[in-house]
Amino acid sequence: MATKTRVGIGYDSHRFAAGSAVLLGGVLIPAQVRLVGHSDADAVAHAVTDAILGGAGVGDIGALYPDTDAANRGRDSIEMLRRAVGFVYEHGYRPVQVDVTVIAEQPKIGPHRDGMRQALAQALGVEPGDVMVKGKTNEGMGWIGRGEGLAVIAVATLEEIA
Repeated sequence: MATKTRVGIGYDSHRFAAGSAVLLGGVLIPAQVRLVGHSDADAVAHAVTDAILGGAGVGDIGALYPDTDAANRGRDSIEMLRRAVGFVYEHGYRPVQVDVTVIAEQPKIGPHRDGMRQALAQALGVEPGDVMVKGKTNEGMGWIGRGEGLAVIAVATLEEIA
């Protein structure tokens, strides 16, 4: 019998504020800004969480971790992802591959790619080779181009657990 495969897409964006580092994909990257959010504002982890939840057809990050719940203030987004993976497993699916694109003028993603792949792979229960993280600029256009924040798009492939 063939294994059922599903795909989910996740998106997240956060604005910048003055700071000293940006947390992306579980990696703290030195920068002159930080991301603003209810949790720790890790937009990569948020987009991946939404992608796996959507792929399994079990909701989204806002349903699992509402920003109206004080318990989620400053929450570790990699731990949120790890718990979402458990939730997806409970519903009969497991992530097998993730592809992430960070759209930002800053910080540069390339030097931190391997660390992000490691952290995400560990949270997802896959090998680092099953996780790809890419950085793209917005060529100076729009709010991202003006350096007001960043956006992340993630695609996750899941398989039904036999």
